[in-house]
Amino acid sequence: MAEIRFYHLTKSRLEEALTRLLRRVIDRQDRAVVMAGSTERVEALNAHLWNFDPPSFLPHGSAKDGNAADQPVYLTAQFENPNGAKLLLLCDGAGAPPASDLDAMGFTLVCTLFNGLDEEAVGTARAQWRDYKNAGQQLVYYQQDEDGGWVEKARQ
Repeated sequence: MAEIRFYHLTKSRLEEALTRLLRRVIDRQDRAVVMAGSTERVEALNAHLWNFDPPSFLPHGSAKDGNAADQPVYLTAQFENPNGAKLLLLCDGAGAPPASDLDAMGFTLVCTLFNGLDEEAVGTARAQWRDYKNAGQQLVYYQQDEDGGWVEKARQ
């Protein structure tokens, strides 16, 4: 059963928070799938990850780049796991896959990042929390503190 984490962004933009989380993934030599709400957003995130810090490199790619199985971080608008990742990051309105599908696809950790200043995003995250809770998933809710760090606020 996958653990589901909700990251409530109140101080950082998604791109900044996502970059920090993905650096941790790479530092641990893990793999991740980042699922966004549209192919246009996937390409915008892809461009951001190429340009956010020119001297550093965060290995990643999308379908446009090819070689999905070789990408440590794979960006997509589809629910897929072509790189054998255990971590799924949902952002920018990406639909929450059913709990049973998470296990079937091999994901053990799912992180939903949502903008706390966007009422629609907050409402969507609350609905996802309820759906996963009703499915018996382990849930953790984090909110940013004043410095942009993560503070655990709830666990079920």
